[in-house]
Amino acid sequence: MKNLFIMALAATLFSQTSFAAEHLSGGQTTVSKTGPNAFSLPAANLPLTSKIDFSVGNSFFRNPWVQAPASTDARDGLGPLFNTNGCQNCHVKDGRGHPPEPGDANAVSMLVRLSIPAVTAEQKKALVTSGNIPDPVYGGQLQDFALPGIQPEGQIDLSYEPVIVTFADGEKIELRKPVLSISELNYGELDANIQMSARVAPPMIGLGLLESVPDETLIALEDPDDANGDGISGRVNRVWDVRKKETVIGRFGWKAGQPNLMQQNAGAFNGDLGLTSSLFPAENCSGSQDICQKMPNGGSPEVSDNILGFVEFYTQHLAVPMRRDIKRPQVVKGKSLFAEAGCESCHKAELRTGDIKDKPALSNQVIRPYTDMLLHDMGSGLADNRPEFIANGQEWRTAPLWGLGYTQEVNGHTFFLHDGRARNVMEAVLWHGGEALPSRDRVLQMSHNEREALVAFLHSL
Repeated sequence: MKNLFIMALAATLFSQTSFAAEHLSGGQTTVSKTGPNAFSLPAANLPLTSKIDFSVGNSFFRNPWVQAPASTDARDGLGPLFNTNGCQNCHVKDGRGHPPEPGDANAVSMLVRLSIPAVTAEQKKALVTSGNIPDPVYGGQLQDFALPGIQPEGQIDLSYEPVIVTFADGEKIELRKPVLSISELNYGELDANIQMSARVAPPMIGLGLLESVPDETLIALEDPDDANGDGISGRVNRVWDVRKKETVIGRFGWKAGQPNLMQQNAGAFNGDLGLTSSLFPAENCSGSQDICQKMPNGGSPEVSDNILGFVEFYTQHLAVPMRRDIKRPQVVKGKSLFAEAGCESCHKAELRTGDIKDKPALSNQVIRPYTDMLLHDMGSGLADNRPEFIANGQEWRTAPLWGLGYTQEVNGHTFFLHDGRARNVMEAVLWHGGEALPSRDRVLQMSHNEREALVAFLHSL
């Protein structure tokens, strides 16, 4: 009897410990904040002295940049062509962007990537360092804002076509398929073979932790030829590191097209705000646009290495808020259904960060991001038909799910997927195709109560 009591007590303690650990999505960096600012706190284990650097980085991330010349010379040089004048305009409260609403004059937290197919030998060679070939006039990204007296590149137009999906029990749900076009072009025509991809801004939480997962871990998760026969053939993207001048593993962006946060941030400063840096010293005007040469700039570079360093530190240490309701029976059931449907094949529940010499707060953490950070073929329904380094037009990086349940309270909406087409979690699930099609089909077979449990689990993250 005594042994049975000890075994029962041990099982209870193990269960409690397991549940407690599940709360800590970001390991020891996890915070308990809720509400609109849940995504805007520094890592819980960040020393007080380091929080000063975090705050400085936050100021350059949050505050608007202005046209040069200006008295605020640390923040001038905006444009002349741009998508926004501040990082927080897209990543509102460090959260998720959204597609434009009907009648919106500008997309703001959604942008459109542009490229053309690589045809010539020279273009194909350039793919090693560029990932794709930009439009000869409009470059790699459409800018729908411009400084006063200058015309923006064009207007992003987005409409939707209905797609009806029926569950096995007869319940129907209407998805919406985006129809993307560009109008009011002010600098000539787009290439006849233009490839366009709409992208909403992703959440900023936990990025430093994902950056700290060792390359070896991601390589071990790869199965490009589906050697184990489970229908899942994830692979890392191989992208160009500007500073190292070599090809490395991609981690950030919807197709994992950037290798690290420093380059991701510098690329956004350049493409989104029209600001130069030591990583991207050229203005974002194409060779067919001379307006960058005609307008005053904010110095060379406009974003100093010092500012880049503060912004990097900030984006590395934005904390993930803890999971909620993990003991609720409906959530526990939903977690089981998530696994049974095979969703964890790509949305890996647990990863570990490495020992990062100069980032102790991020080192040796057990994290629960629900991603493998690999590229997967998601089928023709989600395809943008636009390659990015080795990622093809149907491949996307597995999106992390941590913090998903906070989207409504942080950002006031529940638009998901790379272009925000899904208006809620279930719509996002039902757009999954390709390697995820069997999992999607299992969800279609679930009862109404099972589907509610699955959604409750996802909202608990």
